[in-house]
Amino acid sequence: MLNDFFKYQAQTSPHPLAIAISKAEGSYIYDTDNYAYLDFVAGVSANTLGHQPKRVNDAIKAQLDKYSHVMVYGEYAQQPATEFCKLLASLLPEPLNKTYLVNSGTEAIEGALKLARRVTGRSQLISCHNAYHGNTMGSMSVMGFEERKQVFRPLIPDVDFITFNNEADLEKITTKTAGVILETIQGGAGFIQPENDFLKKIRQRCTEVGAVMILDEIQPGFGRTGKLFGFQNYDIVPDVVVMGKGMASGMPVGAFTASAEMMDLLSHDPKLGHITTFGGHPVIAAASLATLQEVTETNLMQKALEKEQVFRELLVHPLIKEIRGKGLMLAAMTPSADITNRVILECHKRGLILFWLLFEEKAIRITPPLTISKEEIKKGCGIIIDVLNSIV
Repeated sequence: MLNDFFKYQAQTSPHPLAIAISKAEGSYIYDTDNYAYLDFVAGVSANTLGHQPKRVNDAIKAQLDKYSHVMVYGEYAQQPATEFCKLLASLLPEPLNKTYLVNSGTEAIEGALKLARRVTGRSQLISCHNAYHGNTMGSMSVMGFEERKQVFRPLIPDVDFITFNNEADLEKITTKTAGVILETIQGGAGFIQPENDFLKKIRQRCTEVGAVMILDEIQPGFGRTGKLFGFQNYDIVPDVVVMGKGMASGMPVGAFTASAEMMDLLSHDPKLGHITTFGGHPVIAAASLATLQEVTETNLMQKALEKEQVFRELLVHPLIKEIRGKGLMLAAMTPSADITNRVILECHKRGLILFWLLFEEKAIRITPPLTISKEEIKKGCGIIIDVLNSIV
């Protein structure tokens, strides 16, 4: 299988980890030799409820027995999608009450950027340096990392950048700005949290100049930071919230939510202002609904904060300079990219899955399923410390 993987499937990096997968369950992934890997990455924050969660699998199977794809998005009322959007609206602050379902986080970003321009009639978009919002052309245009963008230029025009947590840059947001897009917690940059009410100040500035505030919750969303969405930790309400990754416990999905007043603008002038064939797919929507129910009807969000403290207590070592992030969206920072690489690769050999961040080469990604047990956390952290001890 590995030979065919390299021969026939397009690669995203020169040296993928290349585990040949046979099955996955709970917090573990198994290769074709039945070797068990403890998963501290959760499909890069996607497997919210671990692998093969019963409630989600049951919902998928039940929906498959009724119907699958029947029509392009937005034409027919389909129960799983309708129930998901209704429940989500009940859990979000006003006026975030209408949701557009799509197929991925990057597609949701595309829709949000279009919505900002449609709402305001302006063209300028503002993002942050070292931001990551996806890899389609529009999302890449608001990526704040030139090295990843240069060979694909020209991208969409009229995009400018500010520095996350830099209040002096607020003056760059003006009456020419259609939208300001930020990650609630910067992911690829190193799990950087907003400081000194930075998000509140962005919110205030956007209100002053009539710009749309878009928050990218693709990674923090669905309980990972102890709240349903990360922005709920910072006492603000964006105009548009974008979600994906953990929304359907490992199924491909994305969405963006705004007020009905804003979202309804996509239906006319022009008609079909944003369309998708498979958005709101009933099987995926059933998985999303089951995930949202499980996250909000249990104590998983509260437990995420308790489990964060276990990580912080156990990951104490001279080669760990700090632990960034919140809840189960954590990054252990080492002194160098070389040490980070050695830790990730050696832990992989010892049966622990860790991963990198996109731009911050010193960071070790720790984003396990919300369902991970404290015993599993202790086991994985023990492996990390043993590996670090072997490096000293």
